[in-house]
Amino acid sequence: NFPGGNTGTQMGGWFRREINSVADLNGLKMRIPGLGGQVMDRFGVSVQLITGGEIYQALERGAIDAAEWVGPYDDIKLGFDQVASYYYYPGWWEPGPGLSFYVNREAWDKLPAGYQAAFTAAARVADQAMMTGYDAKNPAALAELKQKGSVELRRFSDEILQAAQREAFALMEETAAGDAGYRKVFEAWKQFREDSYAWFSLAENGYSGFALQNV
Repeated sequence: NFPGGNTGTQMGGWFRREINSVADLNGLKMRIPGLGGQVMDRFGVSVQLITGGEIYQALERGAIDAAEWVGPYDDIKLGFDQVASYYYYPGWWEPGPGLSFYVNREAWDKLPAGYQAAFTAAARVADQAMMTGYDAKNPAALAELKQKGSVELRRFSDEILQAAQREAFALMEETAAGDAGYRKVFEAWKQFREDSYAWFSLAENGYSGFALQNV
């Protein structure tokens, strides 16, 4: 597995009406796949799995009430601001969604060392380029959305974020209980997460908490 790209924390998606509490999610029809969709299902959301090219039409027709995609740069190109007014954040299900390259182990071991080095370097460049690209493009796209005046940026309430965190971890624990392979990865991930949080809660969080407080 070679990390090959990342968007950074994504947005929480486009909603046709306000969502202030977990109760407001009940009965909502939302396009959201993966773990986020499984958690939303526990909140009573009718999870819809539709492709990116079909989201606009589904929102416009009222076939769905909400949809998540990526962030300002990608979302504005698909015109979601024309069919939904409330733009929520953060996308708690994708705080750092990564793209990866996977190589068959036996095939990898047969490659000359120079080819292995070239592939590894290319993956690292792709990973960094995608991250910096989104960091550069999202601010301008967000500013454009704000200038239109038809979009209301809303932060998910603490109630929703806390409930989502509880349900996400409950879901992962349940999955790990019945899958030894999943358990192995999950436990290693949890330890790495705790170690990382111990560091990021200091310098990174300390700086951003001060520097961004008036933004």
